[in-house]
Amino acid sequence: MEVEVKVRLPDSTSHQKLSTLLSPFYTKTLLQENVFFDGSDSQLSSNLAVLRLRFITTTADHCVLSLKAKPVISQGISRAQELEEPMDPTLGRACIAEPWRLLSLTDSAIVERVKQEFGVSGLVCLGGFRNVRSVYDWQGLKIELDETNFDFGTCYEVECETADPERDKKLIERFLEENGIGFEYSQVSKFAVFRSGKLPL
Repeated sequence: MEVEVKVRLPDSTSHQKLSTLLSPFYTKTLLQENVFFDGSDSQLSSNLAVLRLRFITTTADHCVLSLKAKPVISQGISRAQELEEPMDPTLGRACIAEPWRLLSLTDSAIVERVKQEFGVSGLVCLGGFRNVRSVYDWQGLKIELDETNFDFGTCYEVECETADPERDKKLIERFLEENGIGFEYSQVSKFAVFRSGKLPL
């Protein structure tokens, strides 16, 4: 189970201000490209499951295959079942062009679950979005500051994976409030925003 605090920032000004405040705690920037797949009969989305390839550029290229299921977001806290597996980036790119290649992987627990639990025998690529993630080590927490670029606009969000979401949410809220940075609790995932085709109000 992945548990995260998710807080949405209103605009690029707030994002830049928070980035500046957190700069003493900066550790790295990740350039992420997220590409999503569904069953040819929508078997995953109809069961609130998301199959994603994430390409990450730091000093080298990485690729991660993930399956998220049964997501719930409430009061700025996101909970979802998550499985992740590393994948060769070249193979990942080939799977975007030819999604059937994903289902042909014989050593993937994720692919096996997609086929067995969700009854998927064919995949379609849904497209995706890019994300610039700045990572900070602040107050013992790994704070991720996201600038997410969709075809229809840009969203700004703070994420923090945590074992104590209520405590850490209060820490983050207090820091934002003390520094005059407006925020709202995230109501939906980035994938849901992508699928809706419009930015959250």
